[in-house]
Amino acid sequence: MNYFISMFLLFVTTSSAHAQQSENLFQTIARMDSLLFEAFNKCDTVVSKDFFTKDLEFYHDKGGLTRYEENMQSIHKRCSSNYVVRRELVPGTMEVFPIKDYGAIQLGSHRFYFRNKGEAEQLDGTFRFVHVWKNENGRWKIARVVSFDH
Repeated sequence: MNYFISMFLLFVTTSSAHAQQSENLFQTIARMDSLLFEAFNKCDTVVSKDFFTKDLEFYHDKGGLTRYEENMQSIHKRCSSNYVVRRELVPGTMEVFPIKDYGAIQLGSHRFYFRNKGEAEQLDGTFRFVHVWKNENGRWKIARVVSFDH
């Protein structure tokens, strides 16, 4: 009988510790997502570029594969144009999964809005994404993006 009680307590303790780690990871990635897209929405190109690894690969179902430099150029071009883009995470869609000895996978849906300067904002669409976050000595950066369902 003591064996079963011990095993149950070990299971509960292990499950609780795993749930706490998962919740901490979820909160970390949620915070990083929020900071990244705060910079994106404000067109803060200096802050935005620090959220990506130099070996970034960005896979877009309509646009194909782009890398770090192409994405930085795209951000600069968007931020110097006559239209404004805003992104918001769709509440309740984000999922986060650990990657052993690397970082995390973030899945979710987000909405993008646009407006020409001086005009009303319009919904561009709701799309799905996968972000692969790399933890480099406590600094979280996105190494891979898959953007799809456009």
